[in-house]
Amino acid sequence: MDDITLPADLALRGRVLTGIGTLLPRVLRKELPEVPENACLFDDLGLTSAGTLELILELEEALDIQVDVEQIGEDDLRSVASLADFVAGHTIAEG
Repeated sequence: MDDITLPADLALRGRVLTGIGTLLPRVLRKELPEVPENACLFDDLGLTSAGTLELILELEEALDIQVDVEQIGEDDLRSVASLADFVAGHTIAEG
């Protein structure tokens, strides 16, 4: 049992979290310390709705994925973790 494989969406969620941490400073145009998963995107980090869209577009490009943003709701934008959950669960298979 040493070789544990993460489900695809869990592995993707990890990549999304890393991507958010990397891309948020660029989107917000300011330096950020390490971004905790429970950080509120709007209250703690100062993200705007336009910034959210920019962040998702940057994530799509950086991770080579497509996200179905039509399903996104207010709860999905509460925190870094909820956004990562949404993105990992709403990618669109290309082809």
